[in-house]
Amino acid sequence: MAADSTETEIKYEAAPGAVMPSFGELPQVARTEDAADEQLDAEYFDTEDLRLIRAGITLRRREGGHDAGWHLKLPAGDQSRREIMLPLGRARKHVPAELARLVRVHTRGRELVPVAVIRTARRRQLLLDSAGGQLAEVARDDVTAQAIGGRAGLSRWHEVEVELTGGSRDILDAADKLLQRHGLSRAGQFAKLARAIDLPAPEPRRRRRTGPAAPAGDVLVGYIEAQVATLKALDPMVRGNEPDAVHQMRTTTRRLRSALQSFTRFFSHSEAEQLTGELRWLGAVLGEARDAEVLAAHLVARLGQLNAEQVVGPVADRITGHFASIGAHAQAKIAEALDSPRYFAVLDHLDQLIAAPPVTDLADRSAVEVLPAAVRRTYKKTSRRMRRALRAPEGERGDVALHRARKAAKQARYAGEAVVPAFGNVASRFARRMKKLQAVLGEHQDAVIARQAVRELGMSADQAGENAFTYGLLYDRDDQEAGRLRQRARRTWRTASRPGFVRWLR
Repeated sequence: MAADSTETEIKYEAAPGAVMPSFGELPQVARTEDAADEQLDAEYFDTEDLRLIRAGITLRRREGGHDAGWHLKLPAGDQSRREIMLPLGRARKHVPAELARLVRVHTRGRELVPVAVIRTARRRQLLLDSAGGQLAEVARDDVTAQAIGGRAGLSRWHEVEVELTGGSRDILDAADKLLQRHGLSRAGQFAKLARAIDLPAPEPRRRRRTGPAAPAGDVLVGYIEAQVATLKALDPMVRGNEPDAVHQMRTTTRRLRSALQSFTRFFSHSEAEQLTGELRWLGAVLGEARDAEVLAAHLVARLGQLNAEQVVGPVADRITGHFASIGAHAQAKIAEALDSPRYFAVLDHLDQLIAAPPVTDLADRSAVEVLPAAVRRTYKKTSRRMRRALRAPEGERGDVALHRARKAAKQARYAGEAVVPAFGNVASRFARRMKKLQAVLGEHQDAVIARQAVRELGMSADQAGENAFTYGLLYDRDDQEAGRLRQRARRTWRTASRPGFVRWLR
């Protein structure tokens, strides 16, 4: 089973035999202690075109030292990486499937092969607190690296790593200042592999302008780029069945689709239409699992609100069993989708859109000149649908109308979020108001769907010879809740549509 942790460290260039300063003066450090030297032999894996290291990811099989095994390191913020470890096992030339699938968002069907062998002679010093607890580790590494496959040849260098092992970032910051005062400089490469293969520094990305005077295309593509980065970061979490990962990935997919729909005039119509359709497919696959999860939680919570004498029969077991089966099937469909050529093609398409945006002439005009009109269209659609929904009679017609209004409010919210870099607080306030409306309408839809689901569960229970009394109570509670939420939606819309929140759209 994989072990999961986060490592936070800084690396420094060092001359052979460099004298280290005393670390005992650092905050919280009571004493230092030398640890056993280590000889580390690692083989690094990547695609032939080095997709992992270019994305800031390393994957290796390492022998020797206190943490021998397979190590996958994923970016996790400033100076931090998420590390997923597996035991060495018998395989030497084939990456364990458990790790290989976590990087498929980058490899996209390409084979993982050895790209470098790195040997490290490590001297370690532990920084301890007054109770003997470990705060950080300082490692002095003599490194010998051999690239594989026609890349750079044999190379040698020396470096120092300071890694937190229990202390706070204050220790890392203080150690950084101390080492730089003693002549050490930050390493030019974040990973030994990057230096071993002489990976060139990435070309500076075109800086996307923000603000009202920025080109509208810069604002929109910058937003899309941020969402794509989030999508890729969430992919391994979804594959690992981490809590809330499916929900976040589905929301990110919706944001991307909404951006292309709301601002379709700024992009090539054919490109935007095709990608929108594929993102709709991906969102639907993710949605099945998420909807089952939400509905199960909703019904279990409703059941918990009843008195013990109101619960007749194995209601909880029937609810959890029913949705567990649906959830398992939906998770299997997600796993299949995320390993499919169709999904990889969506990722390729998104990468191409960012690298060479298929924008129209409208994208060259200033954000303040053209973006408010695009957001205004989403708001007007929300307004039309809300008026129709609130005029519609209660019942199925009214429920459907409120559901359509919810989807429009969600699109308006995401459109507002997309233009925050250009318009700041006014766009943020607009997006928050639309989010509140979306949330109320979402709760109403949850009650409607729950009402339908509990009716079907009650019928199944009756056919199985169980008493369906409790299901009737659950149905009634959601029916009443739907009515209350309809009135709450009316009040929320009255606030959200105040002129002060939408004046900037004119």
